[in-house]
Amino acid sequence: MIRLACTPNLLRSLPPFSALSDAQFAAILPSIQHRKYAPRTPILRSNENADGLYVILSGHVRVVLEDGEGHELIAASIGPNEFFGEVGLIDGGPRAATIQTQEACEVLFVPRKTVLELLQSNTDAAVIILRTVIDRLGDAHRKMASLALSDVYGRVARVLLETGRYEEGERLVDIGSEQIAAMVGASREMVSRVVKEMIGKGLVRRHKRKLIVLDRESLVGRGPKETDGGSSLSGSPQRAMTRTA
Repeated sequence: MIRLACTPNLLRSLPPFSALSDAQFAAILPSIQHRKYAPRTPILRSNENADGLYVILSGHVRVVLEDGEGHELIAASIGPNEFFGEVGLIDGGPRAATIQTQEACEVLFVPRKTVLELLQSNTDAAVIILRTVIDRLGDAHRKMASLALSDVYGRVARVLLETGRYEEGERLVDIGSEQIAAMVGASREMVSRVVKEMIGKGLVRRHKRKLIVLDRESLVGRGPKETDGGSSLSGSPQRAMTRTA
């Protein structure tokens, strides 16, 4: 952990700092810490009390729900210019999820006491925090609906569409079957079967350790709003967590 190592101008462009007055920003600046984390490192663990707000400068973290028996579900992925830790700021109670880095990450940490004082004195910053909480709650509801109403095939299709990125005209998906399984609430073996079926149908192809989406329209048609009773790759919504290695 080191003290702040980035310019104040960069901070002012990030939420919720963008809502602060010059005086408010100058007051909290000394308390902000610049932290670096290695890949697959827990930043916050479930059942720990909230200690502050974290703003991501680089890298991605994932929100992981665990049951204590080796099963986990990736509830969300959070990237640069986004923040986490906001839910526990109000009640200060234990966290429901673990926050773990996907790759090397740099974050800014603001202690809970500083954030609460800030929110009490600046309604615009408080609204930014509240809007983020509401948006993430809506995302959680949509994910629960997807787990409950679509089969494994449809859930894998959704993940491929949501996590893919365009590179040289192709849509690449560079997460593996293990992570996809944790995101859709299915076993890794089931996900491998689904991906193999998609490859056989010409919807995706494998390139080294990545997948390339070939037929986006067909995957869209198998999203969470549709279920295919004819698919042999259906999954129970009650299996909401998958065992990981």
